Amino acid sequence: MKTSILKSVVCVLMGIVLCTPVHANDIVTDKSISMELARDLANETIIACRKAGYHISVVVVDRFGLMRAALRDDLASRFTLEIAQRKANMTIMAWMDSGAFKNARGDIQQELNHIQGLIVMEGGLKITAAGYNIGAIGVSGAPGGDKDAACARSALDNLAERLEFAVDE
Repeated sequence: MKTSILKSVVCVLMGIVLCTPVHANDIVTDKSISMELARDLANETIIACRKAGYHISVVVVDRFGLMRAALRDDLASRFTLEIAQRKANMTIMAWMDSGAFKNARGDIQQELNHIQGLIVMEGGLKITAAGYNIGAIGVSGAPGGDKDAACARSALDNLAERLEFAVDE
């Protein structure tokens, strides 16, 4: 008699445990770039390229590929804005610098270039803060993607301390 009661209790408890839905967190918290930091990175990138004699456009996107800042230097072509954004988007999609992705995945470059909003070209760099991927910066207009990337790298280096301490745990 005791074993049948014990079995019944165990079955009821197991049923409760197995029927209780398992939920992930209902609210997701993410770390992404602020408008102020995006604006300052864009401005620093323009300044770095001007010093090198280049007129470029720069776009900074957050970790989801949403534009946070965009600047087109006075003499930069209007097309450079779109190309800069597509480079930044490519960086977000791959979570690696666009030039490194281009070198690693030349086998799918042409297919990706047909996806709206992406372009596989050098000139997009990921933005990290305290180990978190918080966004990407895309640059277009210098004579070569390596020079675009160098301007973005200069801006990231100039704001490195700010990036390192940007995330509160």
